[in-house]
Amino acid sequence: MSICPKNKTSKARRDKRRANWKMSAPNLVKCSKCGALMMPHRVCKACGSYNKKEIISMDAE
Repeated sequence: MSICPKNKTSKARRDKRRANWKMSAPNLVKCSKCGALMMPHRVCKACGSYNKKEIISMDAE
């Protein structure tokens, strides 16, 4: 039994396999408190809230 490939994989066959490795745009939702765009299930960077509750105080600015 041999580990080595029997035949060379052509560039077309190799690239067809790699064609599905696309990056997708990040999914953004509006913050329920301030309306800024944010990633879902994360603390909002604009107001510091998550699920309408203040998690991080943004008073330092």
